[in-house]
Amino acid sequence: MSRYRNRFSPRWSLARQLFVLQIFVVAFVVLAGAALAWYDAGRRTEDAARDKVVAVARTLAAQPAVADALVAPDPTATLQPLAERVRAEAGVDFITIMSPQGIRHTHPDPSRIGKPFRGNIDPERTLVETYTGTLGPSVRAVVPVHRGTQMVGLVADGITVRVITAELSRQVTVLVLVAGGALLLGGALTYLVNARIRRHTHGMRPAELSRMYEYHDAILHAVREGLLLVAPDGRVTLCNDGAAVLLSLDSAEIEGEQVSELDLPPSLVDTLGRRAVRDEVHLTDDRVLLVNVSAVRSGGRDLGSVVTLRDHTELQALSGELDSMRGFAESLRSQAHESANRLHTVVSLIELGRTEEAVGFATAELDLAQRLTDQVVGSVGEPVLAALLLGKSAEAGERGVEVVLSEDTEVDDAALEHLDSRDLVTILGNLIDNAVEAVADRPGPRVEVTIRSTSDGSLIRVADNGPGVPAETSELFRRGWSTKSGDRGLGLALVGQSVRRHGGTVDVGGDDGAVFTVRLPGASR
Repeated sequence: MSRYRNRFSPRWSLARQLFVLQIFVVAFVVLAGAALAWYDAGRRTEDAARDKVVAVARTLAAQPAVADALVAPDPTATLQPLAERVRAEAGVDFITIMSPQGIRHTHPDPSRIGKPFRGNIDPERTLVETYTGTLGPSVRAVVPVHRGTQMVGLVADGITVRVITAELSRQVTVLVLVAGGALLLGGALTYLVNARIRRHTHGMRPAELSRMYEYHDAILHAVREGLLLVAPDGRVTLCNDGAAVLLSLDSAEIEGEQVSELDLPPSLVDTLGRRAVRDEVHLTDDRVLLVNVSAVRSGGRDLGSVVTLRDHTELQALSGELDSMRGFAESLRSQAHESANRLHTVVSLIELGRTEEAVGFATAELDLAQRLTDQVVGSVGEPVLAALLLGKSAEAGERGVEVVLSEDTEVDDAALEHLDSRDLVTILGNLIDNAVEAVADRPGPRVEVTIRSTSDGSLIRVADNGPGVPAETSELFRRGWSTKSGDRGLGLALVGQSVRRHGGTVDVGGDDGAVFTVRLPGASR
């Protein structure tokens, strides 16, 4: 049996094993119930027979005509017709009326009248017993008959065991039919349950289901990418550790909640409620997330959607730095090109013998370029900011935009040590880019940059003489807001994110143009 179980049971699917187990359970319950019902029916049938024979015997013994006939000269003549009539009406198998000594005066078989009664008698009380008499085994009752205070005879009646058995057989037949119907109904219901389980478990064995759960749980906890399962009604049914980290929430607080009730940016909540999103960038307070949403259907049923989250914070920062380096390279290329043109001009002037004009031209160009470099290097000692300002100035110069440092610009390198240089590049670079974009098509375009830092904190201000900002301050730093067409609106959102990460503030104002003022707390705060 063990070899059979080891060989075949593992090959059975979970649904089949449950089906067989349920069939055994249903069959056991039905058969056990049928056995108990049969036992109860037999006991109740025998008790009913006992009650019946006692009632008939007592009723007959209590009749005065019976007592009078027992003291008459010929009791049989009076009692035999009475006994047979009562036997037929009461449905018992025999009624025997006898003398106190047990001599029969009545019997269903007249040939046995006058012979001794076969059974036990008690002149003092009613006796009930199962005894084998002339008609076979029977349940009988013997009741004394009194005339006044004198016991003048006894009345015995009974029902044969074969009659009781026949009655019980009829009840058992009904019971068997009911049990069979219950077994068939239970089997049919079990089959339907089995079919449903088989559909949900895809016919897999318990070991396979266990391994799948273990792999599923291990993968959910191991992957760094976030994974959410959102039901059709917008409720989050699953959240792995990666998603909880990326959303800065507790997975226990996410699962079972509606997406609209999560503490997330409105744009991200709206995206999670959609059914198809591909590589959409969203910002939280401290991360840049790449979001994908796919609808899930199985067997024609809508199961909701799967949401994947990838952390693009580092990639976005590196992309910003790469854009800055690309800008620097482009600025160097353009400067090299301009320097070549100016050098050709100087050489041509020398060849024409106009040396004084050549010296004056070269000196003027060198003074203009050196003045900006000296101003930046003198005011901004932090190399990343200095390089960024020089690059952005050169890049803006190609577009005809003048980028200048205010006179009160002064950067304390020690005050910036606690700030991430990537965040500084993100904040200042995006503010300058937005300002240049705003004034590029206007006459006399100019962008003024102010950077001040002390031990108490740092201030970054970018002002332009553009058209200003036609929006509420709260909307400026929302992803997707832009006055330009196309897929834009990420720069200011990144600025807002970087400022919030360091606990700073951003103010927007300006009467003639736009002024963005960023205040970042010092290291001691």
